[in-house]
Formats: sequence, structure tokens, C-alpha cells
Amino acid sequence: MSDEVGGSKSDESLASTQPCGKRKYGGLFLLGCNGSLPNGERGRKRSKFILEERDLPNGVKKANVSVVTNPKSSKAVQDHNSWTISFTISKDESIIVECAHDKETDMFQIGRSYNKIIDYVVLDKCTGEGKMHQSTISRFACRIIASRSDQSDVKLFAAGFGGDKNIFLGEKAVKWKTSDGTDVDALTTNGVLLCNPNGSYSGGELEAGLWREVSVFGSIFSIRGFRSSQEKGRKIEGGTNILRDGSLIDLCGATLLWRSAEGLEKCVTKDYIEKLVEMLNEDKDDKLDPLVIPRKSSSSDVDSDSADQPSVFLNCGHIHGGSAPPKQCPSCHKIGPSQKICMGMEGAFYIDDVDDPHPVNLFAFNPCGHIATEKTVKYWSTVSVPHGTSAFQAICPFCATELQGNPGYVNLKFNQGVK
Repeated sequence: MSDEVGGSKSDESLASTQPCGKRKYGGLFLLGCNGSLPNGERGRKRSKFILEERDLPNGVKKANVSVVTNPKSSKAVQDHNSWTISFTISKDESIIVECAHDKETDMFQIGRSYNKIIDYVVLDKCTGEGKMHQSTISRFACRIIASRSDQSDVKLFAAGFGGDKNIFLGEKAVKWKTSDGTDVDALTTNGVLLCNPNGSYSGGELEAGLWREVSVFGSIFSIRGFRSSQEKGRKIEGGTNILRDGSLIDLCGATLLWRSAEGLEKCVTKDYIEKLVEMLNEDKDDKLDPLVIPRKSSSSDVDSDSADQPSVFLNCGHIHGGSAPPKQCPSCHKIGPSQKICMGMEGAFYIDDVDDPHPVNLFAFNPCGHIATEKTVKYWSTVSVPHGTSAFQAICPFCATELQGNPGYVNLKFNQGVK
């Protein structure tokens, strides 16, 4: 199996994705990446992954359940053509769930492992420093099952199958079985969290939803007190593991944004974003030279650019072009920090539709300086993503820098006549 498993795309921007005749289910986008990984896209390790209908269905579904003493010696587990999920209940008891081939679905797997069974390799977390830090993502973190007959029926499940086609939940995993012992479920060690938004992601009113935890068989629970707690949360009756446009998936070390097939069609394009840069130049004072706004992935790249790169004063929003600005804004004389500005280039993070008129005003996240539309910065400033074992924080989606101040962004203005 090649690195291009599951019909994934390695294009640097969503706008360059060309139709190839296969139906798309949607796409995953790694928060903290402004269009590409800091060190470049490499095979199955990249900033985005587009899920397409496979040539042949490879989905699986729950079939037989049996109780055994030693799962590793059981016939089902030893059969390399069989997909199994093993639950160790005690030293002398295990439950094995055999999975049957499902010709109605396609399965995609995500994790830290480079094993060819993983479709999308997510090793580390992009951060505002432009580096990739070691994460606590599981080698086989989760799997996504997509219906071949219903493009909107795409479901998330905790844990992925290993190279031996087995998911093994040991004694330390949080698991439970029914009173008659005929069924079982579990949570992974650090959990797979899901946050479905309220409202329409593209161009509509949108509010951040609540974080929930997804089980191995797709049940929904309130989140645990801390990630590796041995006490599962409360089961959410009516909760769903179906992904919606704008859903967030957290793997304890990296957070992914899901854009549905319809959402991908509405995503703003590179041309749309370039028009925003042109708009900035059109609105500035004629005495100023054209602004040099970089299209980079991280704030460290921004800081290393030339002295001609403009900066924004974070307390007032005035833009200063030219050499390093003073600590006091030349336009309004407010004293405070400044940051070189950089365009947010990953269209999937924008709340706007590609057909929306270009906004009158642009904003920058505080403190990283990434520029985006008003809808985009206002939404992401209200979204708290998991951080550490129990904390949550709002971040810039383009570089994963923690937002500072209230509201966490600033309206861009020009220092008229100042260069």
C-alpha cells in the first residue's frame, strides 16, 4: 500500500484540489497549520487529509461476541483475515468482538503509527513556535466509518485497528459490559473527544458546541475529569458520533477540524484570500508602499522576515509599515506590544463561504498576528480546545498560539502617513 492511502490529497491549498471522479466524504485539517506542516507535507503525514470513496469498500461492522480465557490464543484473533476487538475483563476473562466486512461503508484510520493500515499519520502538534512537539497521540488513535450511500453519514469511533487487524483493550482501559455479559464497550487511555458545533459552519450563525468523549463503538459520554481517569463520564442519551461540518476531533496532542463534503465545496479559496490582501493595500494611505504580507505557517517564520514586513499594534490595531515599530503607536500613541502580521492561508478555517462578498474589515489574532475575516476571528476566539490533561484554551487555528486578552483579536487599522 502506498503513502497515498484512501485517496488523500497532498495539495498545498484546498483551492488546488482538482476533481478526480471520486466522491468526497469530507476532509480533516490539523489546527495550528496554515496550509502545510512547518517542515512540509510528507506522504501520509500532512496538515490535511481528504477522505474519498474507495475503489472497493473496506468498512467493518460488529458481528459475533464471545467470551474467552486468553484472547491472544483464540482462533479469531490469530486469523489475520479477521477483524477483532479484544477486551480484557480480568486475568481469566476476555471478550472478543468479531467484525464482519461491510460492503456499505469505507473505513479510514488515524494515528501516530506509520503502519500502512493508518491512512492519516498525525505525529505531533503544530504550535505557535513553528515546531512539532512530541504528543501523547495513540499509535492507532481512532477510525472513521463513512456510508457509501449517504455522504452525510460519517461517524467517529475511538481506537483504530493495528497491523494485525485487532484492537486490544487491556486491563487498564476503561471498559464495561452488560449484565448478561453479551456486549461490551470501552474508552481509550487518553480518550478521543468530539465537539459538534451549533449552527452552520459556512457563512451562517455558528456557536461552539460542548466537548464529549467517543467510545470504541461510538457511544457518547461527558468528558472525564482528566484525560486518563479510570471513571468514565455520564452517557449522553441522544448524543451522536456523526461528524458535522465544523466538528472538532481531539486526539490528546492534536486537534482536527472536520469539513463535510458540502463544506469543502463552500470553503474560501486561495484567490479569495489573496483578494483580502489586495483589499488591505487598497485601503492604506497612498504614501505607503504596497504591504508585504507573508503567507507563512507560523509566527517564528513571520519574525524572521524582512524589516519591510508590516506589524500591528495589539492594543489598538494600527498597522505600521517599514522598520521595526516603536513601543508607542505613531497614530494613536497607545503604548503596547506589536506583532508582525501574517495572512491566514488555510481556507478550511474560515467561517465565510467562497461566494460571500469580501468583508469591509479584517482582523488579526492576538498575539500571533494572523489575519482573517471578522466572522473567522470572532468564532475561533470563542472555541476552547483541550490543552493538557484537563484544561481548555482558545487558540489561533493557523498557528495554535493561545489567544491573549479580551476578546483575543484586534480590528486592523492603518497608521495614516506613518511608514
